[in-house]
Amino acid sequence: MISSIKHSEILTVEEMSRADALAVKAGVPSLDLMEAAGRSVFRALRKRWTRRRMLVLCGPGNNGGDGFVVARYLKQAGWPVELGLLGDIKKLKGDAAAMATLWSGEVQELNISLLEGADLVVDALFGAGLTRDIDGVAKDVIEEINRLEISCLAIDVPSGVDGNTGEIRGVAPNSQMTVTFFRKKPGHLVLPGRPRAGEVVVTDIGISATVLTDITPSARENAPQNWLGNFPKPSLADHKYARGHAVISGGAELTGAARLASRAARRVGAGLVTIAADASAKNIYLSGDPGCMFAPLGSFEDAISDPRRNAVLVGPGNGVTDETRRRTLAALRAEKATVIDADALTIFEDNPASLFNRIRKSGGVTVLTPHDGEFARLFDHSADKLTNCRIAAEQSGAVVLLKGADTVIAGPDGRVSINTNAPATLATAGSGDVLAGLIAGLLAQGLNAFDAACAGAWIHGEAANRFGPGLIAEDITEKVPEVITLLRSSL
Repeated sequence: MISSIKHSEILTVEEMSRADALAVKAGVPSLDLMEAAGRSVFRALRKRWTRRRMLVLCGPGNNGGDGFVVARYLKQAGWPVELGLLGDIKKLKGDAAAMATLWSGEVQELNISLLEGADLVVDALFGAGLTRDIDGVAKDVIEEINRLEISCLAIDVPSGVDGNTGEIRGVAPNSQMTVTFFRKKPGHLVLPGRPRAGEVVVTDIGISATVLTDITPSARENAPQNWLGNFPKPSLADHKYARGHAVISGGAELTGAARLASRAARRVGAGLVTIAADASAKNIYLSGDPGCMFAPLGSFEDAISDPRRNAVLVGPGNGVTDETRRRTLAALRAEKATVIDADALTIFEDNPASLFNRIRKSGGVTVLTPHDGEFARLFDHSADKLTNCRIAAEQSGAVVLLKGADTVIAGPDGRVSINTNAPATLATAGSGDVLAGLIAGLLAQGLNAFDAACAGAWIHGEAANRFGPGLIAEDITEKVPEVITLLRSSL
């Protein structure tokens, strides 16, 4: 069974504030939203943990107000609970102040000594809207939570995690669970904040999904429901050319990369795959999978000239050479659906604009698949990962897939998808070549560039998860048919 994400939309901190405001405008009192938020945190907490000594840490804003609600429900349920407040209770405002008046227990000043004897901490200090690094007593307390390895449940996002970027603002607790409301935020999904959040539980607090019509979020968590409607589905009338013909540029020495990519392209459904490489490597390539064809090169232009050869992958194992540059530009001039990876990215380090200009002139579609190092050679990387990737897609005119445990896929139109199903076992040689081959195989079947990148990344991660420990790149492709079978059963 394919695991699904109920709601894949991702809201920035500002967009979530708009969602709250739109709900209030539609008639839901803001105090009711806070009550529902705190109650949902309490319910999630009770599902995971049994009765134990609780410490609720409240900040001076609405996140702290949620904490007062949680503390009240815990006390009513008979759990031993203490509450520590950052700041003066008399200075609380609005809904947070109203919720503080409903708390019948003691309000203690935030300090490290409160942690003594606590079995579980509820972090309601700052939430997603933090705009500065945590310092002072709050920093000391969070560091002590981590040092003592006290279990922690965070409300909204772990304090110190930037809700928009996932960056750590000084310090953040290592939470086992984060309960957030309505929709996830980027900070729940992007490193380094993602592991600080632990299990992310999204709860309904009374905000109608209709507010998304006004907000029009551009970011989503990568999930099959986002692209499955466009996913290639063979029909009885198909022949191999109807399923597309991918050409993969092969290197003369590092031949394994192109072979891994070609197998992935075939497994994901491309009707034909040809490796185009120097004739000196012919015997090596032909000793591999017999179903993959080989084209000895006179010129790369000749190898891709057949109009039925509709998708091209350049880069894996090609070498950082002028020939790799020529092949990349030839694919773009031929207006093929093109995946540019590895060496075909690095070779443009000295003149990225020449690559971007050619992509924009091409009538085809292009996907760039850099890891962090390759990305830094072509693009500015001074901002957070989502912003960097968005700017890169706009600048290059291509779909950019920035690899990692938190792979980000950005389109030139501003759309962003964050892939979250990649296991740690994918950090193995050749896995990137398999990913590039999957995307090329999907492009060959006519899937658009953004969906091909998203689907390729998701299938890559799901196949790796299904294999489990001991994964090597060759294993990924062998699990692809199982994943596709399950995807198609969902259509």
